[in-house]
Amino acid sequence: MELKVLGQDQAQTGGGCSSSGCGGSSDQLSHLPEAIRQKVQDHPCYSEEAHHHFARMHVAVAPACNIQCHYCNRKYDCANESRPGVVSELLSPDQAVKKVMAVAANIPQMTVLGIAGPGDPLANPERTFETFRQLTEKAPDIKLCVSTNGLSLPEQVDELCKHNIDHVTITINCVDPEVGAKIYPWIFWNNRRIKGKKGARILIEQQQKGLEMLTERGILVKVNSVMIPGVNDEHLEEVSRIVKEKGAFLHNVMPLIAEAEHGTFYGVMGQRGPTHEELQDLQDKCAGDMNMMRHCRQCRADAVGMLGEDRGDEFTMDKVEDMHIDYEAAMEKRAEYQAAALATLEAQRKNTGESFIALSSIGKKQNEARPVLMAVATTGGGVINQHFGHAKEFLIYEASSTDVRFISHRKVELYCEGGDTCGDGETVLQKTIRTLEGCEAVLCSKIGYEPWEQLEQAGIMPNGEHAMETIEDAVAAVYAEMVEKGLPEKGESLDAVRMGA
Repeated sequence: MELKVLGQDQAQTGGGCSSSGCGGSSDQLSHLPEAIRQKVQDHPCYSEEAHHHFARMHVAVAPACNIQCHYCNRKYDCANESRPGVVSELLSPDQAVKKVMAVAANIPQMTVLGIAGPGDPLANPERTFETFRQLTEKAPDIKLCVSTNGLSLPEQVDELCKHNIDHVTITINCVDPEVGAKIYPWIFWNNRRIKGKKGARILIEQQQKGLEMLTERGILVKVNSVMIPGVNDEHLEEVSRIVKEKGAFLHNVMPLIAEAEHGTFYGVMGQRGPTHEELQDLQDKCAGDMNMMRHCRQCRADAVGMLGEDRGDEFTMDKVEDMHIDYEAAMEKRAEYQAAALATLEAQRKNTGESFIALSSIGKKQNEARPVLMAVATTGGGVINQHFGHAKEFLIYEASSTDVRFISHRKVELYCEGGDTCGDGETVLQKTIRTLEGCEAVLCSKIGYEPWEQLEQAGIMPNGEHAMETIEDAVAAVYAEMVEKGLPEKGESLDAVRMGA
């Protein structure tokens, strides 16, 4: 018997992950026409594979919002807080364009510019479209995106189509006004504030209308939904079904962020967010009807860099003003990098599509082997290339007897401060291990003795044997060895299957 890691060719035939819609990036792309694949192959927010190689940035030019959400608090000067709606600098369109040019000249991985706040971009149409107008002219190689709550979307579709905008994200948390009234206390519509179910009904109608209008014009639409336990968690399967019917390309179900210190209504009232298991379970249920985005980082409205990192401090306006930018020269370097990155991506897809891991002496046991979650430390590039102690997040993959699929990411505090030794770190390490609950292995380039020992005690198998290998192939190889040695029941000792045992 063999464990096969599905690649693009296999996904096209309907096997493995693609048949269930479980959301790996290959199956997101394989069923699409070539013209659409070209639009998303280097878009880090639309392709899980691309986010290992390409970067994005957001510019905060849109301060006003036309709805109120119970999970939102638009905050300024919060450099250490990473969630939507938070910014350190509000920019004018001219400042935003200058910043984009500076970032694009210094970060060749940057392919996408999005306007996502801190309010709603389409509630600030003059500022938003002036930014897009200038960038269409001055930086035609950058993809332009906008994220919106959808209330003003139908009236702005014509204007969106005038610019270099191939992708729009709509946040749709419900399709039932009863549910919506629990999420949105009010909307501002036709110069008046409308509350409760009436306001929610108008918002839902506008969102659905705008979604249909965009897809009719060939613009790719991603739908974001915030999972709020006890409010819309059981309803989001219906949301996923409906937005797919209306032409959405991708569904991103995100966990509610509602800490009391954020000052949101939900945070103050003690509304909890979902657990990792609850989020994955809902994503899997929605995946039957929709391609799922699982690599979202719920970025700040002024994020800069690869997903999972933020280089915004390098590009504050005072620093940008002092930069000399030769954008034509920078475009050549960007084109060279991006061509090389796409070639690397294609090679990885081909290698993964051709990967067959032999499982010796398995027989019937291979078909009965349960799935296993593994955490991966990586700095990007689609390979295992990060020290355990240097990780600020871990990517979570699920390995099974049929495929390897990306599940989610989990943020952690930095355990090691650099160099050959780590500091005290006990408390941070314990938090990290709790964050990795449910995982049965951690793959990294290197790991120290202390975390190795504590991970083992927690029932998580450390593994540093696959440094610089492609993530999917390494996960498949570790799973194959675990199955060969005999997977215990979940939660039992891993002594029998530890590497090197």
